[in-house]
Amino acid sequence: MPAKKTRRIPMKSILKSVKERARLKLLLVLFPAAFSGQAFATKLFIPMDAGGQTNHLKAYGIAFAAMKDGQPVSWMLNYKGGSFGMEYTKKLADMCTQREVSFTKMSDKELADVMKEVSGLKYQGQVIKLVKPPRIAVYTPLNKEPWDDAVTLALTYAEIPFEKVYAEEALNGKLDNYDWLHLHHEDFTGQYGKFWAQFRAAQWYNNDQNAAERLARKLGFKKVSQMQLAVVKRIAKFVSGGGNLFAMCSATDTYDIALAAEGVDICETQFDNDPMDADAQQKLNYAPCFAFKDFKLSVSPYEYEYSNIDNSDFRKLEEAADVFTINEFPTKLDPVPAMLCQNHTTVVKGFFGQTTAFRKEIIKSRVVILAENKALNEARYIHGDMDKGSWTFYGGHDPEDYKHSVGAPPTNLAFHRSSPGYRLILNNVLSPAAERKSVPTVVMNAANPAVTSTLPATASTLKMESDAIKILPDPGNNSLKIVLPASLINSKPVQIVITNTTGMEVINKSFGADNINISLGTLTPGVYLIQVNGQYAGKLMKD
Repeated sequence: MPAKKTRRIPMKSILKSVKERARLKLLLVLFPAAFSGQAFATKLFIPMDAGGQTNHLKAYGIAFAAMKDGQPVSWMLNYKGGSFGMEYTKKLADMCTQREVSFTKMSDKELADVMKEVSGLKYQGQVIKLVKPPRIAVYTPLNKEPWDDAVTLALTYAEIPFEKVYAEEALNGKLDNYDWLHLHHEDFTGQYGKFWAQFRAAQWYNNDQNAAERLARKLGFKKVSQMQLAVVKRIAKFVSGGGNLFAMCSATDTYDIALAAEGVDICETQFDNDPMDADAQQKLNYAPCFAFKDFKLSVSPYEYEYSNIDNSDFRKLEEAADVFTINEFPTKLDPVPAMLCQNHTTVVKGFFGQTTAFRKEIIKSRVVILAENKALNEARYIHGDMDKGSWTFYGGHDPEDYKHSVGAPPTNLAFHRSSPGYRLILNNVLSPAAERKSVPTVVMNAANPAVTSTLPATASTLKMESDAIKILPDPGNNSLKIVLPASLINSKPVQIVITNTTGMEVINKSFGADNINISLGTLTPGVYLIQVNGQYAGKLMKD
C-alpha cells in the first residue's frame, strides 16, 4: 500500500495559532462576559420587584417610550412585580441609566425562557403584549396647579406625555382623540367641592366659582350643574365606545351622583341661587351609575361631603394602622384586573381624600373590588366594564400625602419613586396599550333581566370561537344557556367551568349536548368568567 501523504503545516502558522489561542484565553480571563450570551444580548429586561428595581415609577415611562418608538413591550404579569421585556437599544439603555431605572441585558433565549415560565400552566402569570402607546388626557381646568392631582404628578414624573381637556373640549367631541381619560378631582354635582362652608370668603374659591359660571353660560347652560351633567354623559359615551376612564377622590362619587340626579336639582341656594328639590333623594335613578347604588345624599351646604358613598366619616383608625390590601387575580382568563394590580407589595398605606374609600354595601354587584380594607368594610380601588370600554375608581387624593390640605406643597415623587400607591395609577395608564379582543357578556339584571351586550375588549391571548359559542340568559329559569357548534363536542363531554374573578370555581359540570342549560341556583350577584373546554368563552354579570 502506498504511504499516506501528510500535509505539512508551516511553523509560522503553528506559532500564529498558538498565539491566537493564548490571546483568546487571556480575553476570556479578563472579559468573560464578552464571550457569554450577554455579549450578544438583544433584549432589555426591567424587573419590577422590591429588591430588583430602584425607580418603579420611571420604569413605566421607559415602557411607554419603547412603544412610542414602535417597539412592542412584554408585560409579565405576576412575575417580579410585573416586569417588562423589550428589544435592547442603546437609546433605551441610556434612558434607563439616566432615569436610574434598573435593567438587565438578556439574550433572545433567556427572555424567551422567562416568558415561557410566566405563561406556563404551573405559573399564575401571563405575558401581555403592549403594542400602542395610549393617547392620554387629563380632565382639569387650566387654572389648577399640577400638585392638586396625583395623576398629573405621576405622569409628569414618569415622563409620559399627556394633554389637558375640560368641559368645552369634552362637549365639542375632543374626547374621541384619546384612549385614556383621567378625571382630576372634579365636583360633577355643581357644588364647587362643597368648600362653601369653610372657604366661601377665600379669593381662590370665588375665582373658581365665577370661572365655572362663565364657562357654563358660554356653553349655553343656565347652571354649572347642568353643564356638569352634560359632561358626565359625554364621558359615559366615551367609555361606552371603548375608552378607558380613571378617576380619583371626589371625581369618583360625584360622577355617579351627577348621573343619578339627571333632571333633579340637588344643589342648595348657595351653589345655584335657588333651593334644591325637596324630593331629590326619592327621585334619584341609580341605573346609569357606573359603580354605586342606593346612596343617600348629603344635602346640607355645611357638610363637607356629597353622600354616604364615601367612608371618610365612618372610619376610625390611626395613620400607622391605615392600610389596604391589593387583591390577587388569575391572569389566564381575563387578565385586566391582574394588570391593574401589579405591584411589588400587596399592602399599601392608606391616604385620605375628600372621597377616601367606598362603602361596600353601596357598590354595585358587577363591580370588581381590586383593593380593600376588609376590617373597615371599604373598597379603595374598584373597576368595571361598560359596553366596549372600562372604568377604574381609586379613593383618596395623594398616595404619599396622608391628609392633603388646600394649599399644601406638591409631593416630590423623587422621594417616593417606588411608591406602591402611585404604581396603581400607572398600571392604569399602560393598560389600554394591551392587545385586545372581544368576548361575549351576559348581564342578568332584575330590572331588565334579558339584557345582553358585548364585553369590553380584554387583554386575553387565548384563542376563542366567539362566532361559534353563544351565551344567552334565561332569566325565567335563573339559568344560562350556552349553544355550542358540533365541532366542539366531537362525541365527548363538554366541560363548563365558571369561576369568580379571583379564580374560585363556582360551577364545574360536564355536558354532552350542543344546547347547554346551566342553573345558576343560589349564585350570588357578582362577576363570573365562563370557560368551555378550558377556553375563555365569556363573562356573566349577575345583579
